Amino acid sequence: MGDQLPAIVMVLLQCVFAVMALLNRAALVKGMNPRVFMFYRQAIATLVMCPIAFFSRGKSSGSFMGFRTFLLIFVTAFIGVVMNQTMYFEGLYLASSSIATAMSNLVPAVTFLTAAILGIEQVHMKKLSSLAKMLGTIFCVVGAGCMALLRGSKLLNVKLPPAANSLLLNSFEADHTWLLGCLFIFASMCCWSFWLILQVPLSTRYPNHLSLSAWMCFLSMLQSGAIALFLEHDDPDAWNLSSNLEITCCFFSGIFGSGVQFFAQAWCISRRGPLYSAMFNPLSTLITTILACLFLHEELYVGSLLGGAAVIIGLYIVLWGKSKETKEILEYDELEGSSPKTGQQKAICKSDDLEQPLLTDYCIEEV
Repeated sequence: MGDQLPAIVMVLLQCVFAVMALLNRAALVKGMNPRVFMFYRQAIATLVMCPIAFFSRGKSSGSFMGFRTFLLIFVTAFIGVVMNQTMYFEGLYLASSSIATAMSNLVPAVTFLTAAILGIEQVHMKKLSSLAKMLGTIFCVVGAGCMALLRGSKLLNVKLPPAANSLLLNSFEADHTWLLGCLFIFASMCCWSFWLILQVPLSTRYPNHLSLSAWMCFLSMLQSGAIALFLEHDDPDAWNLSSNLEITCCFFSGIFGSGVQFFAQAWCISRRGPLYSAMFNPLSTLITTILACLFLHEELYVGSLLGGAAVIIGLYIVLWGKSKETKEILEYDELEGSSPKTGQQKAICKSDDLEQPLLTDYCIEEV
């Protein structure tokens, strides 16, 4: 049972992500304001994370926070939480929950492409691992394009409800909402990829990840609150949670989507590594698509189905290439050394692998 426990935990986490996507979509369609919801979610996450980080501070190594470190945390929280969730909720409303979870599998490919441009990821045209990462990236990009543009025959039929709180929907005709939603979700994935890359210098400057998570939740709460006040200052009713669905959505997303899953995911990564955790990501896409079709009666198109499959295939190709590259580095280091790696050296290698920006689930989705 102990060997199977990480797999059970990861499956349960994907179910949590799927339920969260469905709840968010349903609440947004019913009229919940996405900017206010983002503030409430981060406020609840802060109330959960800060006491845990405070009472566990004795077990964690002390970390010094200077002005530059604080500024880096502030910028990282704004990009990875505020901008990411703002774009995501707009796209979730305009497109669908199944599209949102399917396009989330673009994160490894976008991160690899960005990291390669910045020189963080090395690309060797003669190595199979690099070719696999590039091929997987192409699959992901083509799949995302198919989901946005190649809709094809409609498998399930329902129209998008009238606009409620979307910032831009009123400026576009109904035929453009699907594409606009996909563009918002893609922008959200780009923000998340930048957040992953920023984790590399941030983890070096401030290695206490539990305290770092609490700081990000707190700062993102302040940032999202300021944005919500600026945009909704003339609509006090937007701050009211008028239904049990909205209250449930805020607490579920804040506690489980931003609090509990951090500990569960960190535990799984410590047992099996980030690659093992990332391999379960497409499962949430499958669960969300099935539940959304059954309970929310969302639109499902042939193009979306084929595009989602291409994104998932591309994800596995990228992760396979990353895994092979890690093995090549370990084998090269063992050949260069006079003796096999000691347990301490292997632990160091594993720690270095955790800091690779390509793998999505080291991103501690608590934010």
